[in-house]
Amino acid sequence: MGGSTVVVGWGLAAALLALVVVAAVAGFAGRIGTGRASVVAALRATVQLAVVSSVILAVVRYLWATALFVLLMFAIAAWTSARRITKDRSGSTAALPIAAGVAPVLAVVLASGSVPLTGIALVPIAGIVIGGAMTATSQAGRRALDQLHGRWGEYEAALSLGITVRDSAMLVIRPSAADALVPPLDQTRTVGLVTLPGAFVGVLIGSGDPVQAGAAQLLVLIGLLAAESVAVLTTVELVARGRLRREITPRT
Repeated sequence: MGGSTVVVGWGLAAALLALVVVAAVAGFAGRIGTGRASVVAALRATVQLAVVSSVILAVVRYLWATALFVLLMFAIAAWTSARRITKDRSGSTAALPIAAGVAPVLAVVLASGSVPLTGIALVPIAGIVIGGAMTATSQAGRRALDQLHGRWGEYEAALSLGITVRDSAMLVIRPSAADALVPPLDQTRTVGLVTLPGAFVGVLIGSGDPVQAGAAQLLVLIGLLAAESVAVLTTVELVARGRLRREITPRT
């Protein structure tokens, strides 16, 4: 096994266990309520990756199976965002921003030939972009609804002036859209200087050329930025139009 690869063995297991303990202890010590959640998340990640690692070998052999697997990832992402944003039935519309962000990115990278139309290439790029769009949708939706609730008086004041429902809501929630895009913007600005993200490290660990690693990471970062920008824009628009809402009692 090459020196540039992660060594699978007892050392890796011990390292993972130690890191989970660190995350859990930090959550319990700080009383921030994430100690148990960190352990559960780590266990779920271990089981899910073990299952996916075995399934994906069969999936990537056939394009139709790859397409079904990507659709499954999308469905889980939409369901996760819906749960994070609201308990209202309107949460199902969280699928729209994710789809709006992912579809053009995948279309561009496949049509340009920068990513070959093969299962082994499509699954990871689709997973990364869907995951980014999911996170952006969840953050934008939660923040927009929080803003609308917290500044309900301003929203009603705008309505009283004859401004439309959509525009009144936008006056209140538009700043939250910029906030939701801070993480991907910072990650893109500082790549190579502060962080070496997953795609870059993954290619290097797989004994790839540094130029290939840089190209792969650049494609991923800019693709993510595009997908998340569209997802956030769509999410905020859905909130402003009342298509994505929360059952709350407005403040008076």
